[in-house]
Amino acid sequence: MDIQNLSQNTQTPYFTSNTSQKNKNSKLPYIMIVVLAIGIGFGLSRLWPLSSPNESLISNITQGNVTSADDIKSAEELVVGQSYGDTGKTFTDTATGTLVKGGINGEGTHTLQREGGKTQYAALTSSTADLDLFVGKKVEIKGETNASTKAGWFLDVGIIKILE
Repeated sequence: MDIQNLSQNTQTPYFTSNTSQKNKNSKLPYIMIVVLAIGIGFGLSRLWPLSSPNESLISNITQGNVTSADDIKSAEELVVGQSYGDTGKTFTDTATGTLVKGGINGEGTHTLQREGGKTQYAALTSSTADLDLFVGKKVEIKGETNASTKAGWFLDVGIIKILE
């Protein structure tokens, strides 16, 4: 009686070649180098940042070009192209339009009339500049948005630049 598979060579070779294990081992140094480079780059960026957070750019209004609003006493002293306001703070929100006296629905002291009609108007207030000096002028303002229940946009003006 003949038993199957007994006649075949059943010995396994002592030394086998496992290519998947070799591939894993050959990638390990590259992975370690990438992780190490990312870690070193992150650490160096924390030690020597390119700029401090207070040096961020302000669109079209540079902080080096801002005159303190306390220095201006009348509208005749205003210069087209000059920025006025808080020189020590960076503001995130920007709007352009014509400044008029009176808020929106009792909110704010002034209104910025922007292109697009009344739905685009912004109610304004400012603790850094006398907005009455800028009434009737086309301006670009930088400031911080405040919560509002009566106006679509309520902005505390920090820097104001005269465009026309």
